[in-house]
Amino acid sequence: MLRSLHDSLEPKLITLFRRQGYSWSDFSADAIAGLAVAIVALPLAMAIAIASNLPPERGLFTAIVAGFLISAHGGSRYQIGGPTAAFIVTVATVAMKHGYEGLVLATLMAGGILILMAFFRAGEMIKFIPYPVIVGFTSGIALLIAFSQIRDFFGLSITTVPPDFIDKLTIYVTHLHETNFIAILVALASIGIILLTKRYTPKIPGPIMVVIFSGIAVWALNLPVETIESRFGTIPSMLPTPTWPHITFEKLRLLLPDAITIATLAAIESLLSAVVADGMSGTRHKSNAELLGQGIGNIASAIFGGLPATGAIARTATNVKAGARTPVAGMMHALWLFLFMLLLSPLIVKVPLSALAAILMIVAWNMSEFKHVREIMQAPRSDRIVLILTFALTVLVDLNFAIQAGIALASILFINQMMKATQIRSVESEEDDPDSIHHKSIPEWVEVYEIQGPLFFGVAEKLVDTLSLFETPPKIFILRMRYVPLIDAAGLHALEVLHERLAQQQTRLILSGVNPQVRRFIAQSHIDEKIGVENIVDHIDKALIRSNELLHL
Repeated sequence: MLRSLHDSLEPKLITLFRRQGYSWSDFSADAIAGLAVAIVALPLAMAIAIASNLPPERGLFTAIVAGFLISAHGGSRYQIGGPTAAFIVTVATVAMKHGYEGLVLATLMAGGILILMAFFRAGEMIKFIPYPVIVGFTSGIALLIAFSQIRDFFGLSITTVPPDFIDKLTIYVTHLHETNFIAILVALASIGIILLTKRYTPKIPGPIMVVIFSGIAVWALNLPVETIESRFGTIPSMLPTPTWPHITFEKLRLLLPDAITIATLAAIESLLSAVVADGMSGTRHKSNAELLGQGIGNIASAIFGGLPATGAIARTATNVKAGARTPVAGMMHALWLFLFMLLLSPLIVKVPLSALAAILMIVAWNMSEFKHVREIMQAPRSDRIVLILTFALTVLVDLNFAIQAGIALASILFINQMMKATQIRSVESEEDDPDSIHHKSIPEWVEVYEIQGPLFFGVAEKLVDTLSLFETPPKIFILRMRYVPLIDAAGLHALEVLHERLAQQQTRLILSGVNPQVRRFIAQSHIDEKIGVENIVDHIDKALIRSNELLHL
């Protein structure tokens, strides 16, 4: 067991080095791919930090520190870690409520939760989050990201943007008369550059072209728009000294819900990103090792002055397309970013904020999942309800609550569907079934019923209610369970209640076709002792023989 746990947590980097080694050509390919990713990551890291109402260097610190460690310790060959747009709303809300130190502590706690998830092998559990929930909160986050960029896109002079959607809308409307049309032109031109670059020169990242051209235009033409420098001043050219936040039990208790939100979002997005990379490259990631790498990366990012980090889908896809071979490419991307910060920080601060807002508008559009939303809207009604609810709660209430409510509603609707699918009925004759009652001789005073589907808490009461169907109680009640794949505690309790009520009517219960797994649970709960071990059989023929024996006692 310990060996299996060790294998599931071993970093992909170590696994690859041990199995195939590492050559100079591998390093060259990884270094070039890392440079391509760093060029894409540079403007995004700053834009995400600014959109979270924090200085741009926080995003760079995250991309460098967390990006390096996530690749070094994670479970994906191509994963690129760093700040992502999905965290903007959560980060901005936590920082506004608890200050940056509160955000650091929440990120540390989230890192610890991710490590615990890895050790408890929760990587495989993420796949059970319903698809409409994922699409719903992703689309909701996309809308919130786009909405959060209106201030810089329109050049509005708003000091602080509130985190809530309705409050944002109110403050935008009251400041709309301050619109800076030069800022809008810069933003629209930036969107145009990204779209044209994607169409005509797809190998050149559009965001870096926006950063270069918009910075030059604002500097050369002295355009009256806000820049990174005018709002935040200079950007440090070195990583800060690691610091540990002041920790109290009260702070831990207060920030736990936010830490759970960060950890959940980091786990979901990183594993989705790893799945995307697997689909592009034909590889297979190690989900628990990925969670471990995410936990280590988030803890380090927090103590180095960064933000929450996770796998970045767009940057990971860029890494695959750029020809990366191992996780070293992700580590090199972090080192390239460090060099950019070291050498280019005086130039980076000249970038206009409206250009960064335009970049995030494109990111939000790509996140919006319009195609998948249309697909789900053609799906069964229950999926549509889950999608709409999760989307609405993400936008209007809170991401954590939206995910919880979406999963809860999806689970309830699924249980309802399973209840309808599980049938408890009098056995009908089926000509093509060799074990059909049609081919058997049923003694008088014997009733045969059959359960088709799992016997769980959703249908347990339905089983007990079958007794109300009898006008005259039979002497023998055979319950066929050949199509019952599993049973839970409520199902076991229902069997016990069924036996007790039948006993009150002087009716004996026989269970037929019980599979070994279900029989084991019945034995563990000692219900077999009450029903009688001899009254639990694996075939209808044995049940009928037993019923004849009981009738002649």
